[in-house]
Amino acid sequence: MFFDQEFGTGQSCQPPGAGGFDLQEKGAGALGKGQCRAARRACERDDRGLRGKRGQSDVQRGTRGQATMTTQVESHIQYNHSYMMTEEYMHQEEDWDRDLLLDPAWEKQQRKTFTAWCNSHLRKAGTQIENIEEDFRNGLKLMLLLEVISGERLPKPDKGKMRFHKIANVNKALDFISSKGVKLVSIGAEEIVDGNLKMTLGMIWTIILRFAIQDISVEETSAKEGLLLWCQRKTAPYRNVNVQNFHISWKDGLALCALIHRHRPDLIDYAKLRKDDPIGNLNTAFEVAEKYLDIPKMLDAEDIVNTPKPDEKAIMTYVSCFYHAFAGAEQAETAANRICKVLAVNQENEKLMEEYEKLASELLEWIRRTIPWLENRVAEKSMSAMRRKLEDFRDYRRVHKPPRVQEKCQLEINFNTLQTKLRLSNRPAFMPSEGKMVSDIANAWKGLEQVEKGYEEWLLTEIRRLERLEHLAEKFKQKATLHESWTRGKEEMLSQRDYESASLMEVRALMRKHEAFESDLAAHQDRVEQIAAIAQELNELDYHDAASVNSRCQAICDQWDTLGTLTQKRRDALERVEKLLETIDQLYLEFAKRAAPFNNWMDGATEDLQDMFIVHSTEEIQSLITAHEQFKATLPEADKERMAILGIQNEIQKIAQTYGIKLSGVNPYTNLSHLDIASKWDTVKQLVPHRDQTLQEELARQQANERLRRQFAAQANVLGPWIQTKMEEIGHISVDISGSLEDQMNHLKQQEQNIINYKANIDKLEGDHQLIQEALVFDNKHTSYTMEHIRVGWEQLLTTIARTINEVENQILTRDAKGISQEQMNEFRASFNHFDRKRNGMMDPDDFRACLISMGYDLGEVEFARIMMLVDPNSTGVVTFQAFIDFMTRETAETDTAEQVVASFKILASDKSYITVEELRRELPPEQAEYCISRMTKYSGADTVSGALDYVSFSSALYGESDL
Repeated sequence: MFFDQEFGTGQSCQPPGAGGFDLQEKGAGALGKGQCRAARRACERDDRGLRGKRGQSDVQRGTRGQATMTTQVESHIQYNHSYMMTEEYMHQEEDWDRDLLLDPAWEKQQRKTFTAWCNSHLRKAGTQIENIEEDFRNGLKLMLLLEVISGERLPKPDKGKMRFHKIANVNKALDFISSKGVKLVSIGAEEIVDGNLKMTLGMIWTIILRFAIQDISVEETSAKEGLLLWCQRKTAPYRNVNVQNFHISWKDGLALCALIHRHRPDLIDYAKLRKDDPIGNLNTAFEVAEKYLDIPKMLDAEDIVNTPKPDEKAIMTYVSCFYHAFAGAEQAETAANRICKVLAVNQENEKLMEEYEKLASELLEWIRRTIPWLENRVAEKSMSAMRRKLEDFRDYRRVHKPPRVQEKCQLEINFNTLQTKLRLSNRPAFMPSEGKMVSDIANAWKGLEQVEKGYEEWLLTEIRRLERLEHLAEKFKQKATLHESWTRGKEEMLSQRDYESASLMEVRALMRKHEAFESDLAAHQDRVEQIAAIAQELNELDYHDAASVNSRCQAICDQWDTLGTLTQKRRDALERVEKLLETIDQLYLEFAKRAAPFNNWMDGATEDLQDMFIVHSTEEIQSLITAHEQFKATLPEADKERMAILGIQNEIQKIAQTYGIKLSGVNPYTNLSHLDIASKWDTVKQLVPHRDQTLQEELARQQANERLRRQFAAQANVLGPWIQTKMEEIGHISVDISGSLEDQMNHLKQQEQNIINYKANIDKLEGDHQLIQEALVFDNKHTSYTMEHIRVGWEQLLTTIARTINEVENQILTRDAKGISQEQMNEFRASFNHFDRKRNGMMDPDDFRACLISMGYDLGEVEFARIMMLVDPNSTGVVTFQAFIDFMTRETAETDTAEQVVASFKILASDKSYITVEELRRELPPEQAEYCISRMTKYSGADTVSGALDYVSFSSALYGESDL
């Protein structure tokens, strides 16, 4: 038997010319090279013999018979897949070798099997055949068989009994077979009418292939391979069963019994079967199939067992009946699997949505609680309290904030991964709750960082202010104490009326004494002005104890005014008395005049030597040291003045001793004595080395601070450029098209590990920064990098590497889900990079429009707006590379649709418009069944029953806007 067939890969056929291309099989009748020539000669001999016997019968067959024979040999049929490119559906093995067809055992098996198969269909029409090569000769039962198995009407048969009537009927049947996409080679109506057994068997096998086996497809394999794969899967769990073909694998009968037991375990006790009883196993399978499955007995157990290689087509024909008998169960299983897959994807997405909502809520709540704390600008009154605030802020930066930075980064990664999975599973984009969008979190985080930066600046400013205030307050107290000490008793002294009973000398002495006092009073004017200026500055800096400072300053000013008034009054009185008194001791006067300024100079020197100071650099302390050295240079001149003043006192003593003058023991013009001058001079001499030591200690401290500055600057000047370099390297890797996405991922992972390993340098710099802050060093001229710059750069680097890794992972997911090759991915990346003018991994709408136009898109404003809604659903104003890939590959994705899920539920519901709880729990795994029950609404149709659920609205909700 010689014939050829063409098959498509889809489930629907198209007539010639509808598309696709021809795929011509070798055919079941193809012969080996060694047998081909002999078979061809045998056929030619048979044809010549037939032509000799027929004589003029060719004329009677007419033109139609000749055309039909030509069409049967030459014609081709095309098949077209509905969704994929046309490809070969079924490839037949070269198993119709002429020598094998001549095998009596195979011929017997085929005759019996094909006869039983035909009768299984003909009995539906109330008839049957006994002899397969004889009963089909007139074509009537052949046409009836085709009508039964196809469900279609054939042309009306010719009722005559002449040969050309029979040939016409057979031709009608053969034409019908050809119209179903089957190419018949070397099978003509004459051979069937003449009762050629081999040609008749070949024709019946062609019918079986077309109507019983062709539609069998498992995972897009050919019919034969699909049937074999189905058998292998169904029998895989059974012992002693290994289905590899359709001949010797079925000889022991266990494979047939396994198929029955897999679908109907109540019909066969498989545990009792024995591999050494093949005839018993086969007969058991035949009897059970005929009695319970309505599959007629088509084979003999003895023929199968006793034949070295049973006939493959007989076995395939019989096994295909089992496939069709159990097709309903297979369909239900497939439907259940599809629903489980869809529900599992939906459950996973819902879990990711819930995790995102929870993480976003916690992060936003933390930001909401933290911002008021950072916005609190109520200053403390003491340095210790402000230092505690600064320490709390350091703990926040080192301990509390870093985990939140990681949470924010992870939140963005989870959001991008969820959106990618939703797109790949044909689900609508995830819209977080109001106020929990990624942009909302980013804005909240930006507000937190702004407040944080302002808080740190405020803390440092307040600490500087309090330091300045404490210094000024101490200086005020010191100067006020010195002034109050000087003014103590001055009012009583000025209020005395001692000149009324004094002698001329005494009056003159009182006058000179008063003049000396006036000089002293004028010398103290600067000190009073300094005290007032310090008090004013304390008020301007909002000193917490400004009230007591103001009160003390006001008392000093009031007293100073009183002293001025009293001084003027006493001068007036002395000038009136002076006219009466002429004798004045010039020496006492000179002593008083020179001693008073010198005393003031010593008081000023003492005050300066004890004066507190605050500096922030070595230059400032060096300036103080220089000034101190200049002061020490004036000491020799001061010592000369001291010696001169003491010389005056010595001269007084000498005159008194020379002229026998009795002295009163005190200088009438001043309260100062030579002992006072000597004492204060000793005090100044003692304070000078103490001042030297204090300045040197401060110089050492400033030098240590300078070392801290240089140490911090050396590290910061390395870390800053390193972070920038890593950012650029990550950017180059993300746009590199020279390698695969896996190469990019490996490079990014290496970069991530390098960054993690570099964290120790950041921590060391944080430690140096803490030492600088503890030393109250607030500026650093050796570097332009601050710790805030390094922190922000480090956080951006961590976020960038994590986000870039996530983008590449999403690209891999998209590539694998949509079958994109690496070359295509590189082309997409090259196009994207070409139009990414800012080189930031994103295209502006204008750049994206230019890219689409360059690829041939004819864009209007409406069409471009529609495309932008696809690639930028959140209206961010940019197009990422992931969105660009999704858009370029959106037509190739193979995803489930709502209609497919509805169809699957309809199968489980036995074609009802609703489904019951019992059916869901019976057909689906417990988790998916309960998931459906909890979310399906009650069915409200006219045919509803108690407990009916609406699976149509549930399926639609899976792919639309819903709360699921």
